[in-house]
Amino acid sequence: MKLRTFIISILAAAATTAAADRLVILHTNDTHSNVEPDANGIGGVLQRKAIFDSVRQAEKHVILVDAGDMVQGTLFFKFFGGDVEYPLMDMQGYDIRVLGNHEFDNGLESMADHYRSSKAERLSANYDFTGTAAEGLFKPYTIKKVAGKKIGFMGINVDPSSLIAAKNTEGMKFLPIIETANRVAHELKHDKGCDLVVAVTHIGYINAPDPSRETDAMLAAASKDIDIIIGGHSHTLVEPEGGQYPSLLKNAEGKPVRVVQTGKYGKYVGKIEVDLDHLKGSTGEDYKYELIPVTDRFPAEKLDQKITKFLEPYKQSVDSVNAHVIAMSAADLSSSSGVGGYPNFTADFGLAYGRHISDSLTRAGTPMHVDLSLMNRGGIRQDMPKGPVTEGQILSTFPFSNYMVIIELKGSDFLEAMKVSAKRGGEAISANVRVITDRDLNVKHVMVDGHEIDPDRTYNVMTIDYLAGGNDGLTSLANGRELWRSEEQMSAPILDYVAEFGRVGLPIEPDMAPRFVVQQPLD
Repeated sequence: MKLRTFIISILAAAATTAAADRLVILHTNDTHSNVEPDANGIGGVLQRKAIFDSVRQAEKHVILVDAGDMVQGTLFFKFFGGDVEYPLMDMQGYDIRVLGNHEFDNGLESMADHYRSSKAERLSANYDFTGTAAEGLFKPYTIKKVAGKKIGFMGINVDPSSLIAAKNTEGMKFLPIIETANRVAHELKHDKGCDLVVAVTHIGYINAPDPSRETDAMLAAASKDIDIIIGGHSHTLVEPEGGQYPSLLKNAEGKPVRVVQTGKYGKYVGKIEVDLDHLKGSTGEDYKYELIPVTDRFPAEKLDQKITKFLEPYKQSVDSVNAHVIAMSAADLSSSSGVGGYPNFTADFGLAYGRHISDSLTRAGTPMHVDLSLMNRGGIRQDMPKGPVTEGQILSTFPFSNYMVIIELKGSDFLEAMKVSAKRGGEAISANVRVITDRDLNVKHVMVDGHEIDPDRTYNVMTIDYLAGGNDGLTSLANGRELWRSEEQMSAPILDYVAEFGRVGLPIEPDMAPRFVVQQPLD
């Protein structure tokens, strides 16, 4: 949206006569600790706050909602563990929040400690925290009374199994998504008399990378009493009209439900307008929806000075690390690429590091050989543009508290993991591995060092503890036996690996070809 269009929409809203009451719901999702704008000046908490303030000045009834994963992805979370993002949510004036899966990255107790001071209403209908540190912090729904109308909001969260490390959700019980959502929606609409029911979810519009998971699209299709779904988790940019992902989906009765999501990293703010005077009989198509791009449109004097001052000491630490150049990249490497450059580079680091460790163990009297490396492409959180590579860039790219492990794994278990990986577009595998599929992404062959994988043989695999635990849908990896574990997080050895390129004067120039390949006919 151009600046002129945005200003006109704000002025038009301000000129609306008092005869028409409307509710404006502003929403974000998956900001992932992107406190500052990106290299192109897109995003950033100060410009987002300026948008919120502008809409609040123009509108009488505004509710600000976040659909989860507001942490993890930059040095602000890696260095300060939520002490930046959680206060910022309150400083921006969020009214309603739901949990993302990454809010659990430092454990349930840490999440609870940070959420305990949150000023927003905390919703979760399908996480039962009874007996845990988070008991009593969340409620299934809230009802907002706006201009004589009752607006019901409920929180719906993703299935944590094979997604969140089990140790980080210990004691928490998960309730089925669609069953719970429909039960609560019925209660809100029919028992509590709500005029509008909004589900704030962190389950994903689409189910990549795990096709077995329930989604916003599935929830909409199975529902009768949900009018709007504000989603997160899949980083899907749902456009108001057209686009790959429709914003209007039919429910179980054939009525349209408005489904929205703003992508990722706080690059957009979603805005939903609801005509409160004509709620009865309304459906999703009656709720106007737009995406407001977060750019540098607001001058410095319009930015929140309280937030600016709050950020100063944290920015000093982050900026010093972000300025430290350690290597050069010869190509643009994308974090969103399923296979190819950046996943290949990461997996090749894993194999090189694994063989370095195995050589050290062998010299110390424990003979070992690492056969291959499997890394998590979903753990690559930032791009690597062509040119200088900084220390902060690498630490932000691999922000998770993962540890490198060597596991002993049967070939059959690795093969099962590759079948799952192939269906969702591939994984980060080392240069000595090829996965060959048919056009329907069914695995036909897995080659290791030029030979078909032996299902009965055991292989030593360098990976991360998150994958070794059977997470990210690769459940068969949990059948492996851990042989070695690093004492430092993964970001430390990969930082050393990247810095070595700079030390010897070599550019980072990974193999760009996919290692998951479609079988080619001989004729």
